[in-house]
Amino acid sequence: MALRRALHFVFKVGDRTKTATFYRDVLGMKILRHEEFEEGCKATCNGPYDGKWSKTMVGFGPEDDHFVAELTYNYGVGEYQLGNDFLGLTLQSSTAVSNAKRLGWPLTEVGEALYLTQAPGGYPFYLVDKEQPPSDPVQKVCLGVSDLQRSTHYWTALLGMKVMEKNEEKKTVLMGFADTQCKLELRDIGGTVDHGTAFGRIAFSCPRDQLPDLEALMKKENQKILTPLVSLDTPGKATVEVVILADPFVLGWS
Repeated sequence: MALRRALHFVFKVGDRTKTATFYRDVLGMKILRHEEFEEGCKATCNGPYDGKWSKTMVGFGPEDDHFVAELTYNYGVGEYQLGNDFLGLTLQSSTAVSNAKRLGWPLTEVGEALYLTQAPGGYPFYLVDKEQPPSDPVQKVCLGVSDLQRSTHYWTALLGMKVMEKNEEKKTVLMGFADTQCKLELRDIGGTVDHGTAFGRIAFSCPRDQLPDLEALMKKENQKILTPLVSLDTPGKATVEVVILADPFVLGWS
């Protein structure tokens, strides 16, 4: 659907120093902005925590045309339990592979020119050992679902994505709003989705005038709305308006 775009994935982090080393020194991302908050987000951006927290946006380029990571840190929370919902982020960068080898960051070769590594906290990242493209190196985010057919319907019929590839053997569906942006891959895990305490969110941009209609559609279809349309102040940036939804077979969408 025109004008909708994949924006970022929210990761909860327990060790900011090690996390910075991974995203900056291994992957080669840059810090785009950092914000500190004295109390919990009214849209639960930082999870079910009411205290002081921060978020740091990191990526290979500006948020306007790159898929980035939102690193959420809750003061006093040193670790989170992983679930089986987030199955990996894939990016193309031979430089990242070289950086990992040089720094002794653990890598496992899982395919031709494909390596698996982990961010601090255990989040899986797949590195394609090819020259980093001039556009966004982030190719896709993979999420586990309990019912692939119904999740595919949710993301296409209700949210306007188009299916780009299906793999019956791997039980995956690759979809997106456009060929030129980060894709969403859904994988049937054959059981219940466990979010743990590290559960994240994937965010997409949507024109402001489409949000009320989108929210109304979800209500009409009896779909879960985690946070109704709300305005969020962002230091140094324009106020953003969000609706946070939940695919009943995967995780939150905002």
